[in-house]
Amino acid sequence: MSAENTDKPIEEVKAGEEAPKETPAPAPATTSSVFSMFGGGAKKEKVEDEDRGDNSGSAKAQREAAAAAAASKEGDEEEVAPESEDVHFEPVIHLTEKVEVKTNEESEEQLFKMRAKLFKFVKEASEWKERGTGDVRLLKHTENGKTRLVMRRDKTLKVCANHYIVPEMKLSPNVGSDRSWVWNAAADVSEGEPEAVTLAIRFANSDNANQFKDAFIKAQKENEELFKKAEAAAEAAEAAEEKKETA
Repeated sequence: MSAENTDKPIEEVKAGEEAPKETPAPAPATTSSVFSMFGGGAKKEKVEDEDRGDNSGSAKAQREAAAAAAASKEGDEEEVAPESEDVHFEPVIHLTEKVEVKTNEESEEQLFKMRAKLFKFVKEASEWKERGTGDVRLLKHTENGKTRLVMRRDKTLKVCANHYIVPEMKLSPNVGSDRSWVWNAAADVSEGEPEAVTLAIRFANSDNANQFKDAFIKAQKENEELFKKAEAAAEAAEAAEEKKETA
């Protein structure tokens, strides 16, 4: 053999085997084939299969939201304290004394009481104005024996008539009514200050009106005697004072 033949490798061909053919050059790799070479294609198909199945993103989000809601509900039930019928709260302020409201009627005896409606004559408008509906009462003082007429409005109990029954008063029948009376009061203090007023009172029927008249006249006579005694005592005291100053 020559020197050239010794430098090249000798390819032996075994019996029954074909001589190796030349392998063609591979085609340029595409994007999909590149992912396939590194396993990308299989994973993509798997992800797509998962997205199409029960493990989709929306279904998974719904399950997670339901699980979170259930956990929150369980937590709220644990935090809410059980109701108890034996809960007791101590009062902040203990009222140890009963507050009594004074009406200035504590030392008076009630002689008469009846429901009626009261009116006041307004000179400026030349008309009768309703003052209120309630119980008209005659109250006699237990110490000095004087009787006064007091009337309070229903519900509010605000005074709408308050004056002594003096001898100068005269009950007159209201025109066209047998259950109503009219009289003048020189010093009615229902509004705070003494005021000369003309009042009219109306009852449910004539019997009630007559009962009021009888009680009114009786109290008027008793007051007249008391007022005379008071005037006589005042005159005697004044005379004694003048006599003392003269001496």
